Amino acid sequence: EVQLVESGGGLVQAGGSLKLSCAASGFEFSSSIMKWMRQAPGKGLEWVSTIVADGGRAYTESVEGRFTISRDNVKNMLYLQMNNLKPEDTAVYFCEIAYRPASRGRGTQVTVSS
Repeated sequence: EVQLVESGGGLVQAGGSLKLSCAASGFEFSSSIMKWMRQAPGKGLEWVSTIVADGGRAYTESVEGRFTISRDNVKNMLYLQMNNLKPEDTAVYFCEIAYRPASRGRGTQVTVSS
């Protein structure tokens, strides 16, 4: 059974940092393309970042230069380091396997106060 469990969210002031983690199990993590998504209050789901098996990365423009996606293929973990957080980053953050939206975890809440 595919399982993705996010953690690391919380309340932080603008300009602060958080590191999100996603524990993966039940599939071949090391060869999977992984994504971070987010959903802000009252808004739709938004793509944040993608990392491919060999470490290649992509980011949505609004987080470029502030967020860093990474993975540990030994521990089956996905990470999102978020620096210089802004109030508009407030959202529930989810990890998921690319092209498999049903794999999405329950998410972790990130709240950035101004």
